[in-house]
Amino acid sequence: MFSERSIRNRFLIQLIVASAALLIIFSSILYFYIRQNIYDEKQHEMLQFAKNITEFQSLSDTMSNDTDALLGVSVELIFYDASGDEPHFFDDSSNGRDYLVLLYPFEQAQKTYLKVSKDISTMKKLLKKILRSIFIINAIGFFIIVLYAIALSKMLTIPIRQLSHRLANMNEHLVRPIRVEHLPEEFEPLGVTINRLLARIQNFVKYQKELFIGAAHELKTPLAVIKLKNQVTLIKKRSPEEYIEAIKKTNETVDEMNKIVADILNIGRQEGAQLEAPVRRDIIDMLRRKGEDFALLARAEQKTLEYDLQPESYEATIQEGLLNQILQNFLQNAVKFTPEGRKVTFTSRAEGEDLIIRVIDEGCGIDDSVDLFAPFKRLGTKSGVGLGLFLAKSAADAMGAEITLRNRTDGVDGTEATLVLRAKLCCPLPQQKKK
Repeated sequence: MFSERSIRNRFLIQLIVASAALLIIFSSILYFYIRQNIYDEKQHEMLQFAKNITEFQSLSDTMSNDTDALLGVSVELIFYDASGDEPHFFDDSSNGRDYLVLLYPFEQAQKTYLKVSKDISTMKKLLKKILRSIFIINAIGFFIIVLYAIALSKMLTIPIRQLSHRLANMNEHLVRPIRVEHLPEEFEPLGVTINRLLARIQNFVKYQKELFIGAAHELKTPLAVIKLKNQVTLIKKRSPEEYIEAIKKTNETVDEMNKIVADILNIGRQEGAQLEAPVRRDIIDMLRRKGEDFALLARAEQKTLEYDLQPESYEATIQEGLLNQILQNFLQNAVKFTPEGRKVTFTSRAEGEDLIIRVIDEGCGIDDSVDLFAPFKRLGTKSGVGLGLFLAKSAADAMGAEITLRNRTDGVDGTEATLVLRAKLCCPLPQQKKK
């Protein structure tokens, strides 16, 4: 029973129908071509025969032609009142025999015509045999086409079945990338996309576990501090001023907890931002506005932010909220960890179809052995919960972009944060605006 949802069955039916139609059309053309050629040959022989009789007024001269062509031919002179002097053919049947009849003008003044009749019963039997043979060949050919279509449809669906089987047997603990080099070229982009999705699933599972564990740990510590402070406060009576001071310290710890909770809520907001509809934006214009805003913030902290954004314009259809979150994190960290009197460099360059965005600071650098994109991993000794880079990484993964963080290699202490907006994003391809 053919399933309408099966790609293979639909392809098989379409291939069989198309092949059968092509076979019928080709066979019909072949048969009518053979039939017409045979008729044309017989008509030419009869015309030549009638012409010789008319010219030589004798049957003896016609006998010099091919005698086989004269077999089954009968000639008679008839009176026929017809307009025009063109010979014409028609079919006739009598006594169970088939004849091809030619009326050829003999003497126009007397309205006489040569009636040349050719017995074509044998020829028609031959044409019927040819037609029957074509039907038999078509039946055999159709059977072979059906077998070929079944084999071809099965062969074409092997990669899909392999992918389906591989994915069906996966779970979060046994996620392995698909080896795209073993796939046909046509399925390689699909394999790459699936591998990218699997990598995102692995990162999601890994970071979500770390997030839950880290959140529990981060909240447990201030709660323990609050409890300990309250227990110490309740040991003995104190003056109102001492109680006020103890409550202030407790509130500071509560504020730290609120900050952790707010950052965790940002994760939920970001998941909503991942569903944001992509819009067409000039990325360079967005970067320029960010650069101007953070240049003011850096100047207020006695620091410098320099930006060099190239090309002049670069349009992309992108989720603006996710890109803004990444840029915000990069620039905030760069300004925060750069000492007074030092500078932050903000650049963008087009490389092929991709756009490379870099934020370079003159801070303390990073520890390359630590996964700073994991939740609650802190950079340096500055205050913070440690979720900023985790959110930035999640946003980049959602857009199909790539971010990296490394120490500077030019002999200056500091960090280089890079965002690569690839041409093959999850949303339509970014392209340079035409001038």
